[in-house]
Amino acid sequence: MADTESLLDEALQAIEEAADERSLDDLRVLYLGKKGSFTELLKGLGKLAPEDRPAAGESINLAKKQLQGAIEKRKLTLVAAALDAKLGAEKIDVTLPGRRQSAGGLHPITITTERIKKIFMAAGYDVAEGPEIEDEYHNFEALNIPEHHPARAMHDTFYVSPGTVLRTHTSPVQVHVMESGEAPFRMICPGRVYRCDSDLTHTPMFHQVEGLLIDENVSMADLKGTVVEFLRAFFEEDMPVRFRPSYFPFTEPSAEVDMGCVSCGGKGCRICSHTGWLEVMGCGMVHPRVLEMSGVDTNKYSGFAFGMGIERLAMLRYNVSDLRLYFENDVRFLRQFN
Repeated sequence: MADTESLLDEALQAIEEAADERSLDDLRVLYLGKKGSFTELLKGLGKLAPEDRPAAGESINLAKKQLQGAIEKRKLTLVAAALDAKLGAEKIDVTLPGRRQSAGGLHPITITTERIKKIFMAAGYDVAEGPEIEDEYHNFEALNIPEHHPARAMHDTFYVSPGTVLRTHTSPVQVHVMESGEAPFRMICPGRVYRCDSDLTHTPMFHQVEGLLIDENVSMADLKGTVVEFLRAFFEEDMPVRFRPSYFPFTEPSAEVDMGCVSCGGKGCRICSHTGWLEVMGCGMVHPRVLEMSGVDTNKYSGFAFGMGIERLAMLRYNVSDLRLYFENDVRFLRQFN
């Protein structure tokens, strides 16, 4: 009994002086563990006389309970003290201004698309959209692209299934609108398109905007005026524009449109291959066969169409040299357009 009381006093004193949770746990193991002091006392009960064992056992168990209670109490005190110290070290000055969250911004392709739409809508054009998965008829045949045309080859077009493709341009949207409505038409069709191509200036998926105007007495002069005014409004600069004869299956006559290089002002640089000109779009008068296949009376109506790459215009406007920057999602690049 004397040994138990002496050991209990010693243990309680040590617990009261424990500086942290780790040293407190070491004391628990020292006194109450499998090889602890009180456990050894219980093991020694067998050496006592039979009549002394019950009283000694009860004394040891009471001491263990008292010791366990003291450990729990001391632990709560140490935990509270550690928390107070942590809070004191991490206290916040509530008079300081709050942390600002950086605001996101529109992607440069979205900015460019919205800018193009705004310019044409101000001129009275509607914005039309359509499916990105098209049948071959609307993507090719209705646009006067015959079955043997190289654009329909597997190496140029993504085929989803026989007779179904990922659209290679947004012109099929124009066909859908003409089939379901009546002339006159005035629309632009922005959206994603897909072609088997990938390098510094081409990606398998990119964005185009194509325009169409069908009305009475529409001429090439109307097309030229529309294109020139759009480019000057988009780049906010009175740059020179020229039209070069070209060929597209769905327009006749057709032309490629060049504008003066926005980088060198037409003097010649690496961007314009030292010609002073940059190609920006294709255009032409809508082929009568395209109008007929869409149910438009060619004796009464004529029209023009044009198409341009949105990435191309964005690259020129923001002086971006690599098309892939638009798709790599580098925050350092995108943050410039906030």
